[in-house]
Amino acid sequence: MTDAPGRLREALAAQDSSARLQAALAAGTHPDPRFVEILVERCAVEPDFYVRDTLTWSLARHPASLTVPLLLAETRSSVNQARSQALHTLSKVGDPRGWEAVTEDLLRDPDDEVARSAWRTAVVLVPQVGRESLARVLAGQLGRGGRDVRLSLSRALAALGAAADQVLTEAGGHPDPQVRTHALATERLVLDPDEGFDAAVFEAGRIVALGATAAGGVDHGGMDHGGVEES
Repeated sequence: MTDAPGRLREALAAQDSSARLQAALAAGTHPDPRFVEILVERCAVEPDFYVRDTLTWSLARHPASLTVPLLLAETRSSVNQARSQALHTLSKVGDPRGWEAVTEDLLRDPDDEVARSAWRTAVVLVPQVGRESLARVLAGQLGRGGRDVRLSLSRALAALGAAADQVLTEAGGHPDPQVRTHALATERLVLDPDEGFDAAVFEAGRIVALGATAAGGVDHGGMDHGGVEES
């Protein structure tokens, strides 16, 4: 038997990212059960995005019976990239067993990239009966992070469709204006996916600001917009 696993391990450790990419591609083109553990281990440390994506593709070409157990274990790793890439790969493998890895801790992971991977994976693997409870957990993250993080969360909530309607409506009345804005922007994307995230956020922010101004006028002056004192 040839030492194909040893050659793969050596190639994946090469300094040249192109060489690592070719090695990952070859491992998926010619799947071998002996490659699975090596590919999973490399996912945790590979610095190049394109190589990581090819590692995921390669793992998806191997039997789920071999990959899923190792990927489930990786989602509990102390290494952020290991958790994130394992979740991403589980979403590509698409095996229902991957759902058990998507815990509330991962959906709320303090590392943004891990959380984003968990959100994307969750909406792919969630069973029908779990969609509303997933939407509620995701809605608890509204207002988190910068643009890219919020866009990922909005896309995940939008992908849940009607299961997210109630929690988005509730979040639209949240006391935190960042949460309200994010919720309203997400609702706008659900209604009109072509609007674009930045435009939706801008319009949602304008609505929230106008609402705050109106509330401020009533609270401080007892006056409506026309300047007429309330009875």
